[in-house]
Order: sequence, then structure tokens, then C-alpha cells
Amino acid sequence: MTAMSEQQTSVDFEQIATELDDGILTITLNRPERLNAWTAKMGAELTAAFDMADADDDVRVVIVTGAGRGFCAGADLAAGGETFDYRAHENAGAVERDNGGQFTLRVFESTKPVIAAINGPAVGVGATMTLPMDIRLAADDARMGFVFTRRGIVPEACSSWFLPRVVGISQAMEWVATGRVFSAEEALAGGLVRSLHPSGELLDAARTIGREIVENTAPVSVALARQLMWRMLGAEHPMLAHRADSRGMLARGQSADAVEGITAFLEKRPASFPDRVSDGLPEVMPGWTAPQFE
Repeated sequence: MTAMSEQQTSVDFEQIATELDDGILTITLNRPERLNAWTAKMGAELTAAFDMADADDDVRVVIVTGAGRGFCAGADLAAGGETFDYRAHENAGAVERDNGGQFTLRVFESTKPVIAAINGPAVGVGATMTLPMDIRLAADDARMGFVFTRRGIVPEACSSWFLPRVVGISQAMEWVATGRVFSAEEALAGGLVRSLHPSGELLDAARTIGREIVENTAPVSVALARQLMWRMLGAEHPMLAHRADSRGMLARGQSADAVEGITAFLEKRPASFPDRVSDGLPEVMPGWTAPQFE
């Protein structure tokens, strides 16, 4: 078990920790004395960790969790009333970007599937940062909340796009408009999380899902499937999906992975897929580009 693979051991994080084990990279928010409250530095370190995960073929799945008894208590409010006032920052006058949104956009672009293991309180950005993650599990005593309206601000981290797509507009608006903190049971009933687990069993449950991916699937196929699923949430017609699916089937049908996957199935043995994400993904959505921040 290593902090990261050999090419990444020179990276020294301060507010997160990383551990790679059998293809599963666990990223732990690591400010337990502050319930892992979010800072700009934490956001930058998380983004860097995702950059390294995408570049490393040894990483097949990413799990994000928190150290101690909390997942993330939201933004660190040590600055008091000026916490969200960009005029008080050193670069006042510059066009300011929400750093939570910069991180969730990075997760959106990930080529590796991402599992959130919400081990404790997850409010504000602690909740919104999980929305572009593919699977969310929670401890049965966790509490969550989209508390922005109670702080005089608005939902961030691209959550106005992600949250209604995850739970539906009515549930999203109830949680956002009230800003109340709710139980893990309500999060499960509302479709925000997949399942609840005793806190001591949460990471094992997340790793079980991760191992299912690592042991049975082709990395390039998973990466392409992830791109197709997330990007199609904004498509205006299923024909766009048909075009992309067709290009994907054409490219992958000729691949060494397809030969291996079918041969292994017929021979009733585990597959050993040779293709690697770092070699590049087939272009299945030509012309698709993310809008730029202006």
C-alpha cells in the first residue's frame, strides 16, 4: 500500500492525504480538527490529486472521504463575515471564480469513476463537492445540508446543474430553499446517496464497489462510459447519444480489449484488459468542448 504510485511520491499534500491500494486511490480530506472544512488550498490539492489519478494507469477507482468524525463541514469560516467577500481578498478586482466549482468541474472531467464515502457531517461545499461523484455512500449517522440560503449566499460548486439532475428539481429546491440540515435517512430517501452503512463499515463498502470495477472491467471502456453518461445529461435529443454510442462501439469493437473481453468470457476466465487510459480515449463526441469561464 502506497501514498501514490512511484511517479507521484514527490507530491506533499498538506490538507488531504492519498493512498493507493490495488487500483483504488483513497483521497482523504485531512483537517479533522476543523471537521475538514474547505479552504482554497484544499480545493487546489484535490484538483492536483485528480490530475495525478487521471495520469496514472495504476489508479482505476477514486474514493473520497474525510478524516476523523466529519466528511466536510463546509467552507472554513475563520474569516468571519468577509469569508465570501472577494473584495477582501488579495486579488480584489480580478474576476473571481468559485473554487468549489473549479473542483467539481475537474471531477466532471475525470476518466476514473469516483465514489464518495460520506463518513460524517457534509454541509455546504461538503455536500455540493460530492454531486459530480458517480456513487455516494454515507454513514448512517451522517448529516447533510445545502445551507447556503441560511448564510446569505447561493449554492455553488456547479450544484445548480448537478443537484437537480441527481435528485430531481422538487427535492433539490426543497433542500436549497430551506437550507436545513437533514439526516442520512432523508438523503437516502431523496436519492442523494446509494446506501447507508455503520461508520466503521463505510470505507469497506465503498472499496467493495471499487474492487468490482477494478477486477472486472476495461479501464478505457469505463472512462468512455463515464464521459457519455455525464455529458448526455445536457443533451437536447437522444440522437446525440446514438451518434456518440455508435462511434464508441466502432472504436471499442476493434480494440484489443474487446477481443480479450469476449475471449475471456467464452473461456470462462477473468479478463486481462491491455488498453490503457493514458494512451488516449477514442473521440466519440467530435466538436464537444466545455464552455469557457468569462
